[in-house]
Amino acid sequence: MHLDLTDRVVVVTGAGRGIGRTIAERFADDGATVVALDLAIPDAGAPTHDRIAPVACDVADPQSVRRTIGEIVESHGTIDVLVNNAGINVTGAVADLTWDDWRACMDVNLGGVFLMSQAVAPVMQKAGRGRILNAASFAAIVPSVGSAAYAASKAAVVQFTRVLASELGPWDITVNAYAPGMVPTAMNGFAEMPRAEQDRLLDTLSLRRWETPDDVANLLLFLASDQAAYITGTLLDVSGGKLATQMPSRAHGR
Repeated sequence: MHLDLTDRVVVVTGAGRGIGRTIAERFADDGATVVALDLAIPDAGAPTHDRIAPVACDVADPQSVRRTIGEIVESHGTIDVLVNNAGINVTGAVADLTWDDWRACMDVNLGGVFLMSQAVAPVMQKAGRGRILNAASFAAIVPSVGSAAYAASKAAVVQFTRVLASELGPWDITVNAYAPGMVPTAMNGFAEMPRAEQDRLLDTLSLRRWETPDDVANLLLFLASDQAAYITGTLLDVSGGKLATQMPSRAHGR
């Protein structure tokens, strides 16, 4: 199967580091022209591929989003793929969460997906095609204690995705959500945990290894391609079979 994304214009939010940076670089490696959005253009660590243009944008700010999308369309003529990767993690028991914490999580994780999708949709409708890919999380499937704000925001992304997929279907635009599992990042610190704690988490996976950003990017490249033209309105679990069974560690002899 050949995934030809040559000269597609791809916008990736939260692309300054981590999973977003890898997603941007993988699309560029496949021939796409990538606009990598983040709150600010970092001094170091930003994507350096010659097909990637880093641009500062606050996805939770309507004016920033509208201005940025307008500038991208003016420069590149269209937007073929939008990857709503930007997100933040807010933890804490419901009794301890502040309203500001709750709002910040919803504004970025859900509001950013809404604002970016709303701004990009008319561009794709005019072209009569497009792909919108929204970052959910395994927390949208099975949440954890202390993750009320994060899990609620990601579950809402899934339902938003389903509605938007039907609303944009008449223009041959597909909209899908994806649910990564456990990718070690600076935000979660999985790889820095004590060995016993890492083992406890890895024991929940059918594929007993940490997920990599490339595992996520592989799925997104496929969903952005013509080969995925009939997949829309769904949540794709890319978690390595997390909790596919009650005790997957038994198959690994643990």
